[in-house]
Amino acid sequence: MTEPLLVDRTDAVVTLTLNRPTAMNSLDVALKEALRDTLAELESDRGCRAVVLAGAGGSFCAGQDLREHVDTLQAGDDNPLDTVRAHYNPIAARLASLPKPVVAAVRGMAAGAGASLAFLADIRIGGPSTSFLMAFAKVGLAADTGASWTLPRLVGHAKAVELLMLAEPVRAEEACRLGLLNRMTDDDEQVLPTAQELAARLAAGPTVAYGAIKRQLSVADAGTLADALAAEAQAQAICGATADHRAATMAFVNKQKPAFEGR
Repeated sequence: MTEPLLVDRTDAVVTLTLNRPTAMNSLDVALKEALRDTLAELESDRGCRAVVLAGAGGSFCAGQDLREHVDTLQAGDDNPLDTVRAHYNPIAARLASLPKPVVAAVRGMAAGAGASLAFLADIRIGGPSTSFLMAFAKVGLAADTGASWTLPRLVGHAKAVELLMLAEPVRAEEACRLGLLNRMTDDDEQVLPTAQELAARLAAGPTVAYGAIKRQLSVADAGTLADALAAEAQAQAICGATADHRAATMAFVNKQKPAFEGR
């Protein structure tokens, strides 16, 4: 049986590949459970210092597997969207709070919950064929997998309303302009290698500081200046006690290149 999620480890970089290419990597229960549980394991995995999220074949992820969802609807389930509570919410929470960098290699289409997954990454790399489609309204649904939180932060409230309500595709160049993509390669074949190269660079950095940066930005996004200042004080107390901070400070003083160990 083909594994729905491929897990590849190269040094301190873990690449998670959504592996349903014949279905545009749409999210069925098996894939959602594998992604949810693997992210939970990686959270405390000290050997993992950066994560790449990718899709097999020519697409990133088409979102919810609607063929599977039709079966749920026809079965007369009282809560046919319970997958949001059971799968999508835990996945979104794990990705957003993972204390290490996440890079999304967005090749081809990212639609619905697939786009939402990409938006939860810290950095998104795309290519000429990359496109995003907030497809929820096309099937009579609101946003999920954190898109109501990430999208306004990436493109602003007014543009988020437009993307979610009109459900029109956003092509690669426009996605770069809006901030949905951080970087774009000239060739689709370079999307994954570029993402992995960037992840390797991040994996060689101060992992504790990266996790602290993610936490303090999350607080600042939703809070007041006082909340942000408190989060900064807490973050610096944590980072200031790390071996990486001490070693990097000494390296700077001695005009040497720092070597971070992620602790």
